Amino acid sequence: MQPSWILLVEDDSNDVFFIQDALRRAGVEVRLQVASDGQEAIDQIMEAYHPLKDRSTSPPAVVLLDLNLPRRTGLDVLKWIRQESPWKTVVVIVLTSSTSEADMHQAYVLGANSYIVKPTDATKLREICQLLRGYWLGWNQNPPIGIVAS
Repeated sequence: MQPSWILLVEDDSNDVFFIQDALRRAGVEVRLQVASDGQEAIDQIMEAYHPLKDRSTSPPAVVLLDLNLPRRTGLDVLKWIRQESPWKTVVVIVLTSSTSEADMHQAYVLGANSYIVKPTDATKLREICQLLRGYWLGWNQNPPIGIVAS
């Protein structure tokens, strides 16, 4: 199944611009939705999940999640995704400026698939987006929608 969308959870408009540009330059041709705070991210995931509507639903192919967010932190969002979301196995890549080992440890404990410190260099950000396209949107196999482990 072709990935349908990426959810970027980022409150800094400059970072949103640079990430969008890096994704475009890396050839990522998947729709990007942006949530500017943690609660908006949860709301967007729940809005996409409507089993009673006449359209098919699909989880984001990847959630790119900043940690330092208003309303609900990135760690709160990650915990919600893994415990309460309709799509508990969605790929979550923490993309943050935090170099804190405690943040990194907590993100992995809560179920992050990857933890990347945002580079300040546009070329390195584009390289990350190329890897995202090749591995997470290409080679990686996600479980089928609706399959729940018992």
